[in-house]
Amino acid sequence: MPPVTAGPVSDKPFRPRRARVVGLGFAVAILLVMVGMSIGLSLAPESGWTGQDTVSALVFGVVVSAGLVRLVTVNARVTGTALVVRNVVFTREVEWGAVVAVRFGGADPWLTLDLDDGDNLAVMAVQRADGEHARAEALRLARLVEDRAPR
Repeated sequence: MPPVTAGPVSDKPFRPRRARVVGLGFAVAILLVMVGMSIGLSLAPESGWTGQDTVSALVFGVVVSAGLVRLVTVNARVTGTALVVRNVVFTREVEWGAVVAVRFGGADPWLTLDLDDGDNLAVMAVQRADGEHARAEALRLARLVEDRAPR
């Protein structure tokens, strides 16, 4: 990782770019397909499609779309005392002083924080798929840690 340089660092949240666009597009598409399919099949008398089938298809579409939305709305928020990392399932608040290193290299698909308790925390909001933007965000996070960690 490049050396940490001086200067003001933005407190804006960390969010993925490509995954968010693609995932939200798929979520909308799945919902539209399920609604269209349900309407089309319910209007075709020879299809055998029932009201229960319509409800099941719509619930399935909503559940899959909601899962995709949760997957692509991962983020990391900057506060004065900590970084709040919201991944797919868990949200964890990490105090700045607990971050030992910011790693963004190798084959990892996203940024990883090495913590003082020996644990590693994936920050899925900074994803390798975002290319140069992800590298800039990793550097920004490293600068935030350097600026805010009480060392």
